[in-house]
Amino acid sequence: MYRFFLSVLFILFFVQSNAQDSSLSLNEVIYGRKDGMALTMIAERPTVNDKRRAVINLVNGNWVSGYSKRAGYLKRAKSFISRGYTVFTVFTSSQPRYNIVDEVKDVQRAIRYVRYHAADFNIDPDRIGITGSSSGGHLALMAATARDTAIRSFDPVDSVSSEVQAAGVFFPPTDFLNYGRMGYDARANDMFISFARLGGAFDFKEISPINGMYVSITDTATRRIMAGEISPVYRVGSNTPPVIIFHGDADKLVPLQQSELMIDALNKAGVKNKLVIEKGRGHGWPQMEVEENQIADWFDQYLK
Repeated sequence: MYRFFLSVLFILFFVQSNAQDSSLSLNEVIYGRKDGMALTMIAERPTVNDKRRAVINLVNGNWVSGYSKRAGYLKRAKSFISRGYTVFTVFTSSQPRYNIVDEVKDVQRAIRYVRYHAADFNIDPDRIGITGSSSGGHLALMAATARDTAIRSFDPVDSVSSEVQAAGVFFPPTDFLNYGRMGYDARANDMFISFARLGGAFDFKEISPINGMYVSITDTATRRIMAGEISPVYRVGSNTPPVIIFHGDADKLVPLQQSELMIDALNKAGVKNKLVIEKGRGHGWPQMEVEENQIADWFDQYLK
């Protein structure tokens, strides 16, 4: 009888544990694999899905992502879900193991996955918006300004576009070659890079033909070119979708100048845009859901 009782308790514990684990990952989706590891996103659908529109919600700060950061991003996602949007809260790889170039590819993969599976999620593949803050805003603008090309791959997901149709971001870095003032290379300040722990983000790598290992690119000219390639201001074109940006004028980490440079580039290209300057605010502020609702307004207008 005692053994039977223990067996029942074990079965109940096992079932309950599995049920709890299952509920935690019920809406988590694997959108790709990288070095044998899964890249995931959390898909949240609205109660009424009459708009059939989607939002890519990037979990990223300091070019670091992770499941432990999800709570705040899921809270902000409610601004879109309440409007009838399906929201995909996306986790990317992180520095220092992976650099910015790697993370950009993750974001593009996530967009491709959502578009390829649009019918499964009951969304329109041509009505996808993207949002992010700080480094997440940077990655969102990298996706918005991408000159999309097909990828040669055995995976059919890679055969579709990674373009988005609108973007709404907060305080994004946009020009690493003119950071804070014209002619100032953000990567040149070793003290800032060290203090902000950004070394891995800018550690561009290539495979050595000698030993087949990844090695850091040290050539100054090459690194400068690559820094330009990951600066959204140089990628803006007439096909760039409408962009709205929020930025505090007291931001000490990402200067307001970075958003102003992006707006200038968008204006020159004839792209619809809006810059909202938050007076007296720094790098983030309480209750950003208010501004998130303005991004939802922007998406309502341009994801028709």
